[in-house]
Amino acid sequence: MYRTFSYFSKQSSITFRLTHQKGNLFDSSCRFFSSRPLPTSKMTMEWNPRDHVPAEVKELLSEPQPNYVLAFLHIVEQLKLQKRTGWIDHDIIPCESIADHMYRMGVTTMLIKDPNVDVKKCVRIALVHDIAESLVGDITPFDPVTKEEKHQRELDTITYLCEEIIKPYNSVAADEILSDWLAYENISSLEARYVKDIDKFEMLVQCFEYEKRHSGTKDLSQFYGAVSSIKTEEVKSWVSHLVKRRTEFFQQL
Repeated sequence: MYRTFSYFSKQSSITFRLTHQKGNLFDSSCRFFSSRPLPTSKMTMEWNPRDHVPAEVKELLSEPQPNYVLAFLHIVEQLKLQKRTGWIDHDIIPCESIADHMYRMGVTTMLIKDPNVDVKKCVRIALVHDIAESLVGDITPFDPVTKEEKHQRELDTITYLCEEIIKPYNSVAADEILSDWLAYENISSLEARYVKDIDKFEMLVQCFEYEKRHSGTKDLSQFYGAVSSIKTEEVKSWVSHLVKRRTEFFQQL
């Protein structure tokens, strides 16, 4: 059974086709249609990605012939500078950046054995799935921002980046990056499902590394709630081995 609805942001309209099939690994499929600017949602009237662009990027974009490549890379740099909120909230200092997480996710996808999976596509999705956090920041479920608002901010941001910064230099790249981001967001392919699972798995690996580094003195058990959300059998097997090693680690303390 399918249900179709449209979702609108400032720069784009997106049509989602949600699939309701028991046991289906895919949550939805989506199509992106460029359109003239539409009215911003009431939810995000006070939040605009342009307000969060670094000053040096704004200067670059204001030039008669902007260097869009440099502007985009300066924005991506924010992913290298911003630390992952969940670790900061648990006093893990120093801790990984958003870019650190995305990089190891990308490497992890290269290890997928499933012959039905396009590994190169997985690498692409992994490298862009959190790219909107360059301006939005790393919002966790414990922050005073609803899931719907988080999604809207990230959707507006990825649309802004693709349409106004990447597209003027390379329209093909803009379409591909947006498509990869939407695939992850809506888990609309087997590759996206794998990357979604690897997102959780990489976090658990990092969690165990921090637990060992702090000799088991940090209570990071809440992160292991992510285990139940992993769907692919291959990643489940990775997690199973990880959890076994973690159990053995705490037993010997």
